[in-house]
Amino acid sequence: MVIQPSDHSATGTDGGATRARVVLAEDDVLLREGLASLLDRSGFQVVGQTGDSAWILPLVRELTPDLVVVDIRMPPTNTTEGLDAAREIRKEFPATGILVLSAHAEVEHAMELLATGQKIGYLLKSRVTDVGEFIETLERIVKGGSVMDPALVQELVSARRRNDPLAELSPREREVLALMAEGKSNAGIGRRLWVTEGTVEKHVRHILAKLSLPETDDDHRRVLAVVTFLESR
Repeated sequence: MVIQPSDHSATGTDGGATRARVVLAEDDVLLREGLASLLDRSGFQVVGQTGDSAWILPLVRELTPDLVVVDIRMPPTNTTEGLDAAREIRKEFPATGILVLSAHAEVEHAMELLATGQKIGYLLKSRVTDVGEFIETLERIVKGGSVMDPALVQELVSARRRNDPLAELSPREREVLALMAEGKSNAGIGRRLWVTEGTVEKHVRHILAKLSLPETDDDHRRVLAVVTFLESR
């Protein structure tokens, strides 16, 4: 379903100043109408609305808005239709701001979109509780900024910790691995850290075990450990 703008929202100015033009793509009609009313009262011009993903691109092509607010999951399959439309909008209209609204912190989807550059945002619907902050977010995107939901930031940090191959190493083991990356022998590492060569050998064995490196000769495993260290930096 597509709803064209009312006469009031199509004026294009607010006290003489040009209003940012917005297209809303949200299949929840109550939420969509609420957003339209809120944006209209807050100095934006809602030029078009749709609850059907098939109409998003046609609306954007026809109305050339400054900002598109789109839900990730929309009919007909309620999977990634909104996200797919956002990708196409970014390709065809790179100067158009995009705010993606989602019910879930989908890290992969968010990062793919945020990596496309400026004028992009990703917010969880459940976190939009402050009207003033929400409007500021839209204004920031229109002006060229990028916005990421704090819950998504936390999810990214947690994912990084889960996927960090060095997370299991102790601070001393990290020191030893860093010196291995500099090409130092066990004796050289021992002199740098003021410990015995035997102690260094023990740390190296622990490092190789914690990094789950394949059982090959120790020299090759040391190289693999150094590669792992360098890739994680």
